[in-house]
Amino acid sequence: MQDTLLQLAMAGAFGAFIGLMFRVTRRPGEARAFTFSLIGLGAGITAYLIFFLLARTTGAPAWLLPVLVLLQVWLWLGPFGPKLKRPGSDESR
Repeated sequence: MQDTLLQLAMAGAFGAFIGLMFRVTRRPGEARAFTFSLIGLGAGITAYLIFFLLARTTGAPAWLLPVLVLLQVWLWLGPFGPKLKRPGSDESR
């Protein structure tokens, strides 16, 4: 049980870190920067749940977890990410 919680916490922290890096490198000057870390945390936890199910059913290798975290964060912040408005932009025009 303790190993599972440790891996879950590490996957969440790695996801939050990757989300922070995505914000720093891709979208400078965003108004709500903390949102990227929270989305990264959620993506890391979701990636761990996917890895846990794969490891129990098919015996997935350990190197798959960081790859899944990277893919989840990229999907959640990239193509399927939040469509945040830029400061000073007016969409009513």
